[in-house]
Amino acid sequence: MDELFEKSLLYDFYGELLTEHQKSVYERFVFDDMSLAEVADEEGISRQGVHDLVKRCDKILQGYEEKLHLVKKFVSIKKKATEIDKLTSEADPDKRSEALIAIKKLAGGIIEEL
Repeated sequence: MDELFEKSLLYDFYGELLTEHQKSVYERFVFDDMSLAEVADEEGISRQGVHDLVKRCDKILQGYEEKLHLVKKFVSIKKKATEIDKLTSEADPDKRSEALIAIKKLAGGIIEEL
């Protein structure tokens, strides 16, 4: 998983647990692709302050994921749902029973994760 995509998922799941100030700085630097200096100027803090805050937010978001595993479960369920979709759309009529067995197994895995 690429770094920006991972940060995006972590922020989507846990971003509301950050303070408004943390969210503002994090969004500007990570998602709006602003430089440390640009964010620092808008927020009235130093470049080092922005850098430290972004690193702290990354650590906070990772900490939530280590405890709750919501992103890991989401990615796993999405992968299984994609496999189910693929099996149902590509199932050869002669191999339907094989596809149904695979679908049942994937669905069972999804139910266990929930």
